[in-house]
Formats: sequence, C-alpha cells, structure tokens
Amino acid sequence: MTIAKRKRGCSIPNHNAFGGFPIIVLLLLVCALWFQRNQLTTLLLGPTTTTSEVVLDPPGNTFYDDPQLSYSIEKPLKQWDKKRSDWLQLHPSFAAGAQDRILLVTGSQPSPCKNPIGDHLLLRCFKNKVDYCRIHNCEVYYSNLHLHPKMDSFWSKLPIIRSTMMAHPEVEWIWWLDADAIFADMEFKIPLERYKDHNLVVHGWSNMVYTESENMSWTGLNAGSLLIRNCQWSMDLLHVWAQMGPLSSNYAKWGKILTSTFKDKPFPLPDDQSSLIYLLSKQRRKWGGKTYLEETYDLEGYWIATLGKFEGLKNMYNEIEEEASVLRRRHSEKVSVWYGEMRELYLRKSERTERRPFVTHFTGCQPCSGDHNPDYKGDVCWKEMQRVLNFADNQILRNYGFLRKDLMTSSVYEVPFGYPRVEA
Repeated sequence: MTIAKRKRGCSIPNHNAFGGFPIIVLLLLVCALWFQRNQLTTLLLGPTTTTSEVVLDPPGNTFYDDPQLSYSIEKPLKQWDKKRSDWLQLHPSFAAGAQDRILLVTGSQPSPCKNPIGDHLLLRCFKNKVDYCRIHNCEVYYSNLHLHPKMDSFWSKLPIIRSTMMAHPEVEWIWWLDADAIFADMEFKIPLERYKDHNLVVHGWSNMVYTESENMSWTGLNAGSLLIRNCQWSMDLLHVWAQMGPLSSNYAKWGKILTSTFKDKPFPLPDDQSSLIYLLSKQRRKWGGKTYLEETYDLEGYWIATLGKFEGLKNMYNEIEEEASVLRRRHSEKVSVWYGEMRELYLRKSERTERRPFVTHFTGCQPCSGDHNPDYKGDVCWKEMQRVLNFADNQILRNYGFLRKDLMTSSVYEVPFGYPRVEA
C-alpha cells in the first residue's frame, strides 16, 4: 500500500499550481520569447553594446566636416591648434591625460622584401615595438604604403606623420621610429616632462648641428627616431621640410645646396635627415628653439657602438639582480616600468656606468633589400639584429615564465623561482 500511494502521489499532477511539467513548459516559453526579442532587436537596431564599449561622436561640426580639408603633405594646414582644441572639448573623455599620450608610428615599403630573411626581421622588429607599447600604454600605427607617390624611401614618413596627427587629435606626441630600430631596454620610459617646452625631440649633438665649422655633419642628428608634438608648429615644420624633398621642383637644387653644406654627405640627392639639420641650423630662431637634441640616452643608438656587448650586458644585469631580491621577484607585465625604476636605483648604487641601450638602430643594414653598407661584412647585420631582438624579447618573455637558452636561439626553458640566484 505504501508503494502504491507513493506511485499515485508522484503520478498525479497538481492542477492548482505551476509545478512539475507545466513549469518546464513555462520556462521554455519564456526563453523562446526572450530569444525572439533579442533577435528582433538585433535585426532592427544592429548588435547591442553598452555605452562603455563605444565612443560617441557628438553631432556638432568639427574640422573633419570641412570639405576643403586636405590630408596631403603638399597643402598647408592652418589653425590646427584650434581645430584640435575644439575637437578635444567635444570629446572630454580623450581630453583627460592628452598631454602625455603617445602614438608610435612605424612602417615599411609596400612590396615584399628581396632579402630572404627581410620579412621575418621586419615582423620581429614590429613585434618588438608592439611589446614596448603594450608595457608603456601607447598605441602603434604601422604603414606599408607611400601616401604620396613621390615621397618614398626615407621621405615617406613625413606624409604618414602628418596624416597620423590629423587622424589622432587625442594624441599629444607622434613618435616616428624606423622599421629597423629596435627597443633594447623594454622598461625605459621616455622623460616627457623634460620636453614640456619643446615640440621636436631627436637624438643629436648641438656642436654638429648648430655650427658653421667643419664639425657640421649630416649625421649631427638621426631622424630615424623622433618625437614630434601634435601642434601647428609641427604642421608648419612638416610642410617646409617636405618642400626640400622629391615633390619639390627644386629637388635637385636642394641636393647641391646640402652636399655643399655637409662635406661628409655621401650622396647627391636630398635626404630627410640632412634637410632637417639644414633647417635647424639656418633657421635656428624659428625651428631650433623648440627642438630638443637628446644626447643623454639612446633615443636612437648606432648599432655598431654596441656590437658584441649584449651578452656582457645580460650578465651584468643578472649580477645586479643577484644582489637585489626585489628585482628577482616575479611580477605581472603591467608593473614592469616600476621594476625598471627600481633596477635603475640599484644600477646607480652599484656605480656601474653602462646601461642597456634604449633604442638600437641598424642604420645601413637595409634588412629588407639586403643591400647593406659594403663596410659591413657578410651577414653580421642579420645576426646582430637577431641578437638584439632576442635580448629585448627575453625581458618580455621572462614575465611569461620563460627565457632563451642564449641570445642566438629560439629554444627556451622555464625560469626557475628566484632566478638568477637559484638556490641549489
């Protein structure tokens, strides 16, 4: 009887309540209606997003709405400071922190590399820049086009920089870095406060730029790594600078002027670097006053100067870490800059004068074409590029728990706890 009652009690539905099977049906019905509602919303309005996922563009007119606006390097752009200021006022979320915002710009030629290893090296050089910017919260723009048909080779960066300024009014600094320039110190932070009164920062030496003596050189600065402020002054400089390039009808004439000015210039046609030095020296009051020639750290360092030194640098930094437990502590990638500042304190305390070069620039190597400077023997360029890339990548890779076995291999091993001071 007990069993029968249990069967009966379980088999008779409750007609006075939403229980058992009807509840399941009700839930399925609600889910189906909800699914159809979302489908209808998506069909009519498009995919739904929260306001935090998109940045609204207010309906008020900005400089972008001017049909006469030109992105071409050939046409001057006036009142850029006001245009940019007005845009930031309409986009207050970008105005906050704009003074310290950097966009790194780099690029390469439109065609595939002739050098068999060229595309691989350019890819790794780009990865190196992405890694650095991820740590330092800056964005990257890579261009592989000539935005003006005549402005190719080293001149191609001028139209790219100008267009990038216009595309990113929220950015204070555009940082151009040649494709063959590699970050060798991933923790180093650009000292922007030092440049608060300047609009152009470039690695160079005053006694080789602002002089009329024989010491004046077309290598008095290097234009392969430069910071330029997003402002009207920079727009004007880019326009004047470009007029010395291949789009000018006086291109050949400028070549003669530059070769007569710089006795060590090895080729007759104008290049961007000697043209910039000429402008700074001949119009110092107009351009030189707002230009900072940086020589206290390697904003751009010549690779030959550090040739054969990276294994020793690796060992030196390991010795510092063996003495400082805080530097051996495992940490996330996002706090790498703080550890870099701590590392610098210990380096000063140790009185070691040598540092990791910030940027190592492989000028004359031409990794894509392979037509390197004939003074560089064999494949020394490609091998040293890989060594520096691996040296930098080890600084990134360690945060992911691994290191290379040496600077010329892709083989890795898991970093033991407490590295490099590992207890037996």
